Amino acid sequence: MELATVQQAIADYGYWALFVGTFLEGETFFLLGGIAARQGLLDPWWVALAALGGGFVGDQVFFLLGMWRGTEMLAAFPPLARRAVRARHLVRRHAVTLMLLSRFLYGFRMVVPLACGASRVPWHTFLGLNLVSAVCWTVTFGGLGYLFGGWVSRHMDLMTNLPKIAMIVVGGIAVTLVVGHLVRRRLLNE
Repeated sequence: MELATVQQAIADYGYWALFVGTFLEGETFFLLGGIAARQGLLDPWWVALAALGGGFVGDQVFFLLGMWRGTEMLAAFPPLARRAVRARHLVRRHAVTLMLLSRFLYGFRMVVPLACGASRVPWHTFLGLNLVSAVCWTVTFGGLGYLFGGWVSRHMDLMTNLPKIAMIVVGGIAVTLVVGHLVRRRLLNE
């Protein structure tokens, strides 16, 4: 596939792909969207709005699913059910903090809205906190993607050292997972 074809596909479908990707999980899609914006393939403001919209709408849908059939849905998927039991316990003890940070806690992105819905958190409370969380997430990951996109464009010659770059990325992900684990452990032990 030619570079021009890929660039045209990004220009044509990038915002929709970003919306759908952030609806489900998001960080990887959003970082790639930020890189594409930095390369001039997408408008940075539209990237931010697509990611904000996808993440916000996705969490609202999972919250409503939790209100409607949360307990049954969670019971149908044992790994999700185990996370949901922890999430529901945390929702009872730390609802506001958990709703604000859930977007940043790897592995809890869809579970927390489901647990909040199943725990009957008032919809207006979740709506407001979800919006605040989505804006914070958009600024954080959009900024990282945009900054990383600048670094990529300045260091294209380093792409020959892709294994080293992959190790740096894996290291960054590992640090994020460890920090997320420590935050979750701290919240669980309070």
